[in-house]
Amino acid sequence: MRLASHPFLTALLLIGAAAAGDTATIAPAAAVTEPGGTVTVLEIKGPIGPATSHYVVRGLEAAQAAGSRLVVIEMDTPGGLDTSMRDIIRAILASPIPVVSYVSPSGARAASAGTYILYASHIAAMAPATNLGAATPVSIGGEGEPAPAPAPTPTPPSPPVKGATPSAGAGDTTPPPPENPPGSAMERKVVNDAAAYIRGLAELRGRNVEWAEHAVRGAASLSANAALEQKVIDVIATDLPDLLKRIDGREVRVQDRTVKLATLNLAVQQVKPDWRTELLAVITNPTVAYGLMLIGIWGLLLEGYNPGAVLPGVAGSICLLIALFAFQILSVNYAGLALVVLGTAMIVAEFFFPTYGSLGAGGLIAFIVGSLILFDTDVPGLSVGRPLIFALATVGAIVIAGIVYLATRAMRHPVATGTAGMIGASAEVFEDFTGKGRVRYAGELWNARSKGALRAGEQARIVRVEGLTLWVEPQ
Repeated sequence: MRLASHPFLTALLLIGAAAAGDTATIAPAAAVTEPGGTVTVLEIKGPIGPATSHYVVRGLEAAQAAGSRLVVIEMDTPGGLDTSMRDIIRAILASPIPVVSYVSPSGARAASAGTYILYASHIAAMAPATNLGAATPVSIGGEGEPAPAPAPTPTPPSPPVKGATPSAGAGDTTPPPPENPPGSAMERKVVNDAAAYIRGLAELRGRNVEWAEHAVRGAASLSANAALEQKVIDVIATDLPDLLKRIDGREVRVQDRTVKLATLNLAVQQVKPDWRTELLAVITNPTVAYGLMLIGIWGLLLEGYNPGAVLPGVAGSICLLIALFAFQILSVNYAGLALVVLGTAMIVAEFFFPTYGSLGAGGLIAFIVGSLILFDTDVPGLSVGRPLIFALATVGAIVIAGIVYLATRAMRHPVATGTAGMIGASAEVFEDFTGKGRVRYAGELWNARSKGALRAGEQARIVRVEGLTLWVEPQ
């Protein structure tokens, strides 16, 4: 029988303890999860972005509304955006349902942002042959000038965890980083903020605080076995049924109460992303947003060159608006965006101004540099693929080279219009004359002068044009 369900028995025990002079306090009993019910399973696969945070936050709300006993977040992520990660962590910390983060399947990882989420969860679990760590934040928009690094101070190795066996990659003998690591002031502020954040999560969940900070400052990583030895995670499980079996009976702190898990008889309910989340994931992919922006720019330009075509203008407007929406959500380097737009405009201007490649070459350089720094981040999956950038740049270079070739070839051709284009052309003698007469050129009668005699019907070559008079000579 449970003590919490018999208040009269509880009161008798308290009175008996006081009468006996016992000074020991009686700890509040843990609330036990009722048997039965469901466990909601969410998935984080790939980089963590706005679509992922939207899906996880909505999934936690749906699990609470459905009365789920437990939420399991299966993770395999290289990291992601800081804002999206913090949205997920806030939802986990506010959840009235225990949340288990599970790095699965074997070979998966919870790097960078995934490590923070693992530390924030009520229970942290990993499958065999998985890893976590490398949680140092990287800046978007370029690195600052590094500051001189201070001389390192020798630090004795951390004592091993009692009862743990030595493990390769455990990192328990690695000295902590210096108090003032190298880098710009802004980089140090970002790293210190991230270190304090993960330290707070570690203290909240009772996990290894020192290693958590080392994962941020020193980009340390751990395998599943080493993470369990150093009390970074709580359990290693081969699959989801094994995980539910191993955490059964564990006590976790959920908000202001202690919950004892009963997970053996829970029915598994998979929650997949809906179509809105899938659409958001597609348009906020940096490569897709980059392509939509280019389609929008070129569509509006084509509509401007051919008013009334309609289709280029409609498609360009829609693509550009979607791209701007994606840029509002993503962390964009707006200097890179400005360079891409400027480079595109300069390449277009090459069609109309005879600069013989100078505008086009400058525009191509601006386009490449802007594209490379548009989503300048080291997080895999959150940058534009360089093969795509260089393919578009190659096409632009070929177009510019073609324009320069055609302009150069046109310069070598004789003038084909105006009076200059008449020199060397043939004219038909209209009537016999010596000195002055008339000739027919391009269906028109012209006054003509010649030093020799010419007969009607003969062909004469134009050698000079003076006003409305043609100087000719026999061919």
